[in-house]
Amino acid sequence: MNFLFLIAAATMISLAVIPIMVRLAPKLGMMDNPDEERKVHVTPIPRVGGWGIIIGALIPVVTLAELDKTALCYLFGCIVLLTFGAMDDKREMGHYTKFIGQIIAVIPMIFYAGLHVTEFPFISYDFPTWFYQAFTMVAMIGVINAINHSDGLDGLAGGETLISLGAIALIAYLSPGDNLTIIIALAAIGGLVGFLRYNTHPAIVFMGDGGSQFLGFTLGFLAVLLVEQSTAGVSKTVVLLLLGLPVIDILTVLKKRAMSGSNIFRATRNHMHHRLLEVGFEHKESVVVIYSIHTLMVCCGIWLQTASDWLITGIYIVMCAGAYYLLNMAENKGWRPGNTKALKMLSSSLAAIEQNEVLMHGSRRFLEIAIPGYLIALGVWINDIPRDFGVVAAILAIFLALQNFNVHPFKVNARRGIIYITVVFAIYLSTIDRLTWQNEYAVVLEILFYTSVCIAIFLAIRFSPGRRKEEFKVTSFDWLLLFLIVGALLFAKDPILFGTFNVNIFIVVLAIILYGSELLLVERRERIDLLGGAALITLLLIAVRGLDLIQFNIGLG
Repeated sequence: MNFLFLIAAATMISLAVIPIMVRLAPKLGMMDNPDEERKVHVTPIPRVGGWGIIIGALIPVVTLAELDKTALCYLFGCIVLLTFGAMDDKREMGHYTKFIGQIIAVIPMIFYAGLHVTEFPFISYDFPTWFYQAFTMVAMIGVINAINHSDGLDGLAGGETLISLGAIALIAYLSPGDNLTIIIALAAIGGLVGFLRYNTHPAIVFMGDGGSQFLGFTLGFLAVLLVEQSTAGVSKTVVLLLLGLPVIDILTVLKKRAMSGSNIFRATRNHMHHRLLEVGFEHKESVVVIYSIHTLMVCCGIWLQTASDWLITGIYIVMCAGAYYLLNMAENKGWRPGNTKALKMLSSSLAAIEQNEVLMHGSRRFLEIAIPGYLIALGVWINDIPRDFGVVAAILAIFLALQNFNVHPFKVNARRGIIYITVVFAIYLSTIDRLTWQNEYAVVLEILFYTSVCIAIFLAIRFSPGRRKEEFKVTSFDWLLLFLIVGALLFAKDPILFGTFNVNIFIVVLAIILYGSELLLVERRERIDLLGGAALITLLLIAVRGLDLIQFNIGLG
């Protein structure tokens, strides 16, 4: 299975769905309004990001996984939680209604698929089956709510879940035959990556209850699946480290509410992230602190996945106790992060990252060179170009040249359309004439290139104020992207091959390069139009070679 394809597909679907849902959010009444009692944002923000996460994650699962009882119960639970979450995002139904939805979502997993805890660590007594089932029910609802309640700062719940999912996917990969866990984890990672593009501080969309409950359900489901069906001897208690900080955070909060005599289910501002803000950490600093603690726990889980239950539990307790001891001490002694040199450095480092020229401009400069260079390289590299492609390329080259040299002022959309067609032509022809796949080193370089482009796109969007102002303008490109990826996934189990032409490779590569091209077209200011120039050169290369005016062959086999 091509894991890069899986993550890329889920990411692209999420990226395409979220702008559409954001446009609909005000009409659907799914806006998160400020609340001084328990929220930190001050303007209404759409809470529909969960739709992108869930749709982006579930389409790959439906198309790639074997839909047995376990997979079907997972899909059922996700759809139930999305439905109840969407209703709550619209009407604030209350915690008891949430519990009903969570119970409905979990019941099939336990009683139909038979996926539940079958033994407890440290206890040799064999309890009745109903007891294990009841424990799994309570634990699943607990994890769902732990992630739901950790969704209090921009990027917090999504980032924590992303780290945990990565660890679960890695451990499952090392466990032979555990394909369902890998598919679900990687698909959820892809959906989250697409969402985090919009949710990092300052967020312009929230995941909402539907998204956070989906993430909690996915983590709990995978945790049970991992320890119960793994053949690699994974310890039962390793889930404590893999789920990490959200679990101890919700337990601590419930204890505080109970001791104060307040309703334990009523949302308050006493989660760890709220307390860090009260101590004096800024928004991003609080997220980084929690990320650091959570990552340390998860890494310990990976390293100690087969260690004794006593050792894993002891390490988890020590790490949790240490984190909360330091937090309590800071609160009791009036300590502030501004008084510590190390934390001053952290704050200045985060500020530097936000203003860093490499992140703000370097990633876009990389794309401005990489994608045009890629198109020209394909124009030179392709050996077999049909004559009809040469004719069309020649016509398009004439139109693009007139526009580039301002001989005729074509509309922006016309120029953009020609560039898109050029990208499609070049990638289509290169997929037919796929010489690199005869050379393993060229394959590695190609995958590294596409990965680098994906990372650069993410960074360019994340640190680009200009793009963030325009990114929710839904265009035909967004719909095209969505349809392309969904179409590719429908046939991903058995790739469509027409001779040497692999449809799945074509669509994934096309989606990556088209999205990079869209970013460059939106971000272009007064700089040299490298993408337009590269498109013109590529069209000319395809034209002269397709019309047999010039011929040369390049082989990498």
